[in-house]
Amino acid sequence: MPWLYANSYLWSLIGFAGNFLFGSRFIFQWIASEKKQRVVVPGHFWQLSFYGSVLNLFYAMHLDSAPLILGVAALPIIYGRNLILLRRTREHPISSDEGVGPSLQPAEAQV
Repeated sequence: MPWLYANSYLWSLIGFAGNFLFGSRFIFQWIASEKKQRVVVPGHFWQLSFYGSVLNLFYAMHLDSAPLILGVAALPIIYGRNLILLRRTREHPISSDEGVGPSLQPAEAQV
C-alpha cells in the first residue's frame, strides 16, 4: 500500500478532519446538555466519535507510529459497538425501571 505512506496535503487534511470530527463531539454534547439542562449524550456524539476515530486511525497508520496506532486502534470498534447498541435501543426502547447503571441526572437537593 504505497499510497498509505505517500506524503501529501491530502494526508494532512485527513488528520485535521479526524481531529475536528472527534473534538467537535464535545461541543455537540455540551449544546445538547444545555438545551435539556442535564447531562445527555446525543446519538450524533457516537457517530462523530466513530468517524473521527476511523480517520485518526488511518492517519496514525500513515505516520507509521506504533504508539499512535495502538492508542487509536480499538476506538472504532468501541464506538461502532456503541452505535449498534444505540440503534437497538431506538428500535426497542427499554422502560425506565429496566435501565442499567447510575443516572447522569444530578441528585435532588436534600432540604
